[in-house]
Amino acid sequence: MNTQKKVTDDPSIAIRPLTAEEVINNSPSQEEVKPDSELKKWLVGYVGDKTKPEKNEVTVEDIVETMAKEFPEFLLVVAEENWIRGYHQALSDMEEGQKIYEAENQKNIDPDPEDETKQDENG
Repeated sequence: MNTQKKVTDDPSIAIRPLTAEEVINNSPSQEEVKPDSELKKWLVGYVGDKTKPEKNEVTVEDIVETMAKEFPEFLLVVAEENWIRGYHQALSDMEEGQKIYEAENQKNIDPDPEDETKQDENG
């Protein structure tokens, strides 16, 4: 899912993160599930029989709610795995950010002597 929104066509302006409301309102969980495999046909039929949606459109959200009621162990495993992967990614990002920060600080403390020579020649 894309979590950023294009603000303008101007390439010099960065895109901004979506708000939580934008993510929820544009979530694929609100879209109708297309039963394009045997498992999806069965699951959509099962959930549709259980939830009786108004427009006869079963969404991912409907499936998740049904799974939470009838097979919470499955969703718990998926949620735990997602949490662990997210936590691992956050730690990795933090380590990488620390390396970049330290490299920038080192540049400011010990500037490249060649840069000073070039400045003296041009200055």
